[in-house]
Amino acid sequence: MADESPGTPVLRRGVRLSYDHTRDSHVVLFPEGVLVPNPTAMAVLRLCDGRTDVPGIVAALDRDYAGVREDDVRTLLTRLTDRQVITWT
Repeated sequence: MADESPGTPVLRRGVRLSYDHTRDSHVVLFPEGVLVPNPTAMAVLRLCDGRTDVPGIVAALDRDYAGVREDDVRTLLTRLTDRQVITWT
């Protein structure tokens, strides 16, 4: 699939990745709320550093997870963009 993104994803200002001991899980804290992502989504979010493009995220995930599909990563990133968790550089 050709690169269709407007750049590289990065966490928006005010967004933090954290661990919630009460929930016993990783969370995404952002001005509009809290997300409790699954482990794969959290792995994607950790790679949203403004330097790693979508193919790079897919390659990094492929080292730890079987069957990583670029379309799935792009779908997740689109949802995170819509929720104002990430932006593109």
